[in-house]
Amino acid sequence: MSHSRFKSAKSAMRKFKTEQRKLGDRVSQRTPPRVNRWFKWMAPGLFVKRWMVISAVGLTLMFLGLAIWVKLTPIFRITEFVSDTLGFLTNLLPNYVSGPLILALGLFFVFWGQSRTVGSISEVLQQDNDQELVDVLLAHRRLNKGAKIAVVGGGTGLSTLRGLKHYSANITAIVTVADDGGSSGRLRREMGMLPPGDIRNCIGALADEEKLLTELFQYRFKAGDGLSGHSFGNLFLTAMAEITGDLEMAAIACSKVLAVRGKVLPATLDDVKLWAEMEDGRYVEGESNIPEAQGRIRRIGCVPASPKALPAVLKAIKAADYIIIGPGSLYTSILPNLLIPEIQMAIAKAQVPRIYICNVMTQPGETDNYTVSDHLTAIDQVSPERLYDAVLVQRNPPSAPVLEKYAAENSHPVYLDREAVIQKGCRIVLANVMQEDETSHQVRHDPQRLARVLMRWYGGQ
Repeated sequence: MSHSRFKSAKSAMRKFKTEQRKLGDRVSQRTPPRVNRWFKWMAPGLFVKRWMVISAVGLTLMFLGLAIWVKLTPIFRITEFVSDTLGFLTNLLPNYVSGPLILALGLFFVFWGQSRTVGSISEVLQQDNDQELVDVLLAHRRLNKGAKIAVVGGGTGLSTLRGLKHYSANITAIVTVADDGGSSGRLRREMGMLPPGDIRNCIGALADEEKLLTELFQYRFKAGDGLSGHSFGNLFLTAMAEITGDLEMAAIACSKVLAVRGKVLPATLDDVKLWAEMEDGRYVEGESNIPEAQGRIRRIGCVPASPKALPAVLKAIKAADYIIIGPGSLYTSILPNLLIPEIQMAIAKAQVPRIYICNVMTQPGETDNYTVSDHLTAIDQVSPERLYDAVLVQRNPPSAPVLEKYAAENSHPVYLDREAVIQKGCRIVLANVMQEDETSHQVRHDPQRLARVLMRWYGGQ
């Protein structure tokens, strides 16, 4: 897992790509691209040619049958001559019978040939999928026509938006890279790369094979010199970043490999470090240290003070039909993205629906005793212009056992101070979007309910 091994892998990959390009250039010089594509369908073993021939025979029979039926000249005379010569069909049957008969035979051949052609293609494409090919194609078309959605936040919170991938394939998850704890923090210190943890969570959530990939990406090594504590997803993204050049290209490459619906992008490629000024005057540095400081946060910022936004992120926000902020840890997941001036400005200028998803429970060390309006005030403090039009708030509180468990950890439901929110000119969207884990008594946003509410509100704008 040394840095030199990564460099050698990167060099080998570049050499392989160069040889691939040279081979492709030689082939393209010999054969025109369009002609080459057509000839590929004639390759042996595809089980397509025979059905294409049958379809062609069917079309020919349909045309001849129609010509006989309406006594089309000179086609009718040609078919009549052929029929007389062979002593077949027209000597036995009149044109108003033989014509429809040949037409029906042609239709049968076309239907048979086309259905078997589609079947041959489906056998290859649908090997591990129980869905019919037509259902897959319809879903693909529908999702590709879905709204362009930009979602801003952190990995753990944004991963609950996996429900949105069933409404649109045009999702761009904009993820913070301020994490400095756990596996991501170690890779940041030892490899000098941006923390991949939040990006890993989002890629797993938006992947088609979500359950398996999430388990794989979240798997943490329990033993091994240097491996213990690292998650497989973080190491995978680190290796991909070394090969492709940076975390942005690594995320794009992983999204292609893992069939992710949409895109997952880091908010910036700058090495961002968070700091917070507490109400008691303390100055705390580091994303992982801020919640541990156990105090009310007066102000938050980062070094460098004005990180440069990723151009692809700005493009996604400007092209978006819908902007969603959150859910996630307010100060350590959501606000780090909004501290980037270009992202802040792009969201402020967007003339599309913008909604902030408020957390269900307060977060100890970060949002102790915060109300809904306190969350909005924290966002207002980092931006001179409004970045949201509405706030989504959980309607009903959790059950008593859940409340007791969270109270023991000094966490409580986020109180909706309706008047203070309305005074900010913000609309309130009340809905039951929470799910409770009966075993651990933890609450999270339910991905499916959350997506339904978000898309229903968007549709009403």
